[in-house]
Amino acid sequence: METKKTESQAEPKKRIIRIVSTDINSSLSVERALKKIKGIGFMFARAICVANKINPKVQLGSLNESQLKGLEETIKNPKFFPWLLNRRKDIKTNKDMHIVGGDISLKMREDIRMLSKIRAYRGIRHEFGLPVRGQRTHGGSFRKQKAVGVIKKKAAPAKKEEKK
Repeated sequence: METKKTESQAEPKKRIIRIVSTDINSSLSVERALKKIKGIGFMFARAICVANKINPKVQLGSLNESQLKGLEETIKNPKFFPWLLNRRKDIKTNKDMHIVGGDISLKMREDIRMLSKIRAYRGIRHEFGLPVRGQRTHGGSFRKQKAVGVIKKKAAPAKKEEKK
């Protein structure tokens, strides 16, 4: 005889789900949960849901293992229009790709290092910590953790009075 499992006997829901090396709360909707991954925004999250035929408003914890694997596979190898990807025409490979997670900061550091190595204007501005994208510099709002203005001298220790 087969017995049906009641809700109390059912498998416990996972509270945290790991997708592309990011821990995500399972109570969030699929769309909002995907946006928690670095490199995935609103449009890309919606495109992933549409590609996998998943309702974006359903909770992430209610998805089964095959759907979660499908989400992860779509994130790793997206087959979307190039304008939806975050790294188009990569400098080395000349391919359109979408990078997520820790790879974003690695690629950015690599790009900045390459720009400074070839002595491009942007690379030099990065080296000096100056604004790169054409902001005006006479206001000085770009200063970061540098001392500005008059610095007080250290107070000299008070001299003891001499007894006569």
